Amino acid sequence: MESCQISHLYTLSETIAADLFQGLTYPWEALPKIGAFICALGKTLDPQNYEQRGENIWIAKSAKVAPTAYINGPTIIDKEAEIRHCAFIRGNAIVGKGAVVGNSTELKNVVLFNKVQVPHYNYVGDSILGYKSHMGAGSITSNVKSDKTLVVVKDGAKEYATGLKKFGAMLGDEVEVGCNSVLNPGTVVGSHSNIYPLSMVRGVVKANAIYKNKNEIVEKK
Repeated sequence: MESCQISHLYTLSETIAADLFQGLTYPWEALPKIGAFICALGKTLDPQNYEQRGENIWIAKSAKVAPTAYINGPTIIDKEAEIRHCAFIRGNAIVGKGAVVGNSTELKNVVLFNKVQVPHYNYVGDSILGYKSHMGAGSITSNVKSDKTLVVVKDGAKEYATGLKKFGAMLGDEVEVGCNSVLNPGTVVGSHSNIYPLSMVRGVVKANAIYKNKNEIVEKK
């Protein structure tokens, strides 16, 4: 499961939440810790650069937040981020520098690294999206199995029991997810990989790959 390790998926210098991952091996181990981490980190943020707006909500003064957006805490919105019309941030959310959360996009228990874009009708729950990753319009993370059992990450014949009932997707740096794709619970996509539009993805997609369908995954050249 080496390809699923934090060190293989993410550039930790590209998130305000780098300390969240210290001492962890796999990124999903951070999911239960996001809320408490935000509450602790928020209290240390420089008030010259960040404004506290409500309970456990810190928003960088350089961020752009539409008046129609709904933001619940705990949440940190970092510098130069853009929260667009009717975005719905349910809490336990870190939105990185220069990230875009678009119209009717919903976030819940997530870390968006710097420059992430979830700009149109996306649902991102119990997930971590790496630097410059992008989800096309209508693509979502499905974070609960239909039978409500605990999520297992599957990489071919290898399996990793996460112990989590809610687990969406781990996207490495600079992943591109095509429009109207569904990332099923426990999906891990390696850095610099592309997911074709209208895909239904589960399990582990290696780095530098193009996912066309479950039977056709090719290496980028």
